[in-house]
Amino acid sequence: MESVDDALRTLDPALAARLAGLEALVAAQREALAHERAALESERALRTKAEAERDRLREAYEALTREVELARRRLVVAKAERIDTTQLELEFAAKLAELATLSRQAEEEIGEEPVGKRKRRGQGGGRRDLRLLDAPEERLEITDPLLEGKAARVGAEESILVRWKRAGFVKLIVARIKYDVTTPAAPASAASVEQPLSAVAAGTPTVATVAPSAAPACSPAELAALVATEPRLAGATLVTAPLPPRLIDRSYATPSLLAHIASDKFCDGLPLHRQEDRFARLGVPIDRGTMGRWLEEAGGTVGATIVEAMRREALASAHCIATDATGIRVQPTPRADGASQPCRRAHYFVQIADADHVFFEYSPVETSAVVSQLFAGYAGYVQADAKSVFDVLYRPPEARDRAPPDEKQAACSEVGCWAHARRKVWEAAVATQHVVAREALVRIARMFQLDELWRTKLPDVRKAQRERFLRPHLTAFFAFAEAAYEAARHERGLLRTALGYAVRQKAALLRFLDDGALEMTNNRSERELRRIATGRNAWLFVGSDLHGVSAGNLLTLIASARLHRLDPEVYLRDVFRVLPHWPRDRYLELAPRYWRITRARLRADELEHELGPLAVPEPPLPTMPALREVEASATVVTPAAP
Repeated sequence: MESVDDALRTLDPALAARLAGLEALVAAQREALAHERAALESERALRTKAEAERDRLREAYEALTREVELARRRLVVAKAERIDTTQLELEFAAKLAELATLSRQAEEEIGEEPVGKRKRRGQGGGRRDLRLLDAPEERLEITDPLLEGKAARVGAEESILVRWKRAGFVKLIVARIKYDVTTPAAPASAASVEQPLSAVAAGTPTVATVAPSAAPACSPAELAALVATEPRLAGATLVTAPLPPRLIDRSYATPSLLAHIASDKFCDGLPLHRQEDRFARLGVPIDRGTMGRWLEEAGGTVGATIVEAMRREALASAHCIATDATGIRVQPTPRADGASQPCRRAHYFVQIADADHVFFEYSPVETSAVVSQLFAGYAGYVQADAKSVFDVLYRPPEARDRAPPDEKQAACSEVGCWAHARRKVWEAAVATQHVVAREALVRIARMFQLDELWRTKLPDVRKAQRERFLRPHLTAFFAFAEAAYEAARHERGLLRTALGYAVRQKAALLRFLDDGALEMTNNRSERELRRIATGRNAWLFVGSDLHGVSAGNLLTLIASARLHRLDPEVYLRDVFRVLPHWPRDRYLELAPRYWRITRARLRADELEHELGPLAVPEPPLPTMPALREVEASATVVTPAAP
């Protein structure tokens, strides 16, 4: 059957034409509607893209605003991570009252002042008595030109000022005596004394003899028998006294000069080119390249001897090792074509073994393999930040078995750093003024104040106090932080970063409760690394990897000496003097940790001289546990500067 439209077209051609026109119009309208819909979708897509771009720009603007606020806080307000505690106390008065109920019992039982109150500083003792100053004296008389020579003197009114004189060099003439082995020595009373060369130019100098007491005179037969039995004297007529061992052979640097150069550079941050300029002004020019070679050889020698013995003891017996790392620039190797190239980056790891030793370990790279090698054989506590290179130390046994062979390591217990956690919270609080960040800052501040109450207690007492009074604060803090992190985990920003750090590091941050000898923060590592940070601003870079290792060894001895309240320059001078004579199996006795006991056993007259024989005390020091008891009971006078 034909359709109705076909029938209508057959009956009325005009109507059919109109119907065809209407169909064409409907098709055109549909096509236009499709174009409009496509344009609308395109506009919607553009709008969505523009809104997304607007949101990204807004987030970037807010992030930039936070960075500017942090920079303003650090550069204009103060470099320290401080905040207005008065405003926080007003803002969180109810929360502080709740926290106070947790800590009031601790304050009352311990008997300390309430949290937040500090003891007033004692009044100053007035002007110090300069008459007690241990320094050379000079006298300067001020006369009255009008009365001098006319009126009688009846005394003087004296006052004391302090004057500084620039230090100078001493030309040390080493006179190696020659002997005629065919003629016996004359009796001492009849012997003629030859005037030293320096006496011609300087009058009568002080002459020091670095030799044992003179032996009694012998007969010609006894002298001939001595020559016949001593291989060194066989076939000789004239014999010169042998040169005693030295730290650096064929060098005119004495132990005191080496110690002065090393201390100036690595303790006081004075680069070698400035020392070169100062020495030239003092009249004794020493090339910086020469000083650099001296330091490289001295650092390598002490590293293979004293520092290595310190490291073995630390890895075997340390209870907790605090560690961190910082960067250092290394001077590039000159290219064959003479083209310049930038310095490459290397790293210094610091390791603080309890209160015994401080190590600076140089490494061209900062990887898990390097960290594993530095802690090889150690299985105690490790306090560090959350840097991923340290994760190899905390791997469970099954995970370590799958690690590469050079990364296998005994299990260590991770101790977190509350200073790092607080720093991130502080950044969120000052940059965003978010109430959650500010409350977290208040909670952390209260925990630090509580832990300060028992800082001087014994470890067992400290652990008990922490468990009883501080753990409730920590439990409440992490409950608060976990809830706040769940609410903010989908929002980018400093608040999520701060809360996420605390939540992810919960186990490590709670670790200090396990042992009273552990600290809440790793600030001691940060303080030690400032030696590198401030030093590289002056000496800029190390010359090579070998120079970096040697510099790390010298930094190790200097930092350890300061840890034990030794003058670094005096300690280095004495060690450089003693080390060439010391037995290989007793290098640990020269470490700063045990130096006071060792120095007390040495002969002061021999140690005073820059060169000469040195008697090594016998017997060796006892084992380390017994040595610590000896050190605790020993009364040793701190040596004065040479």
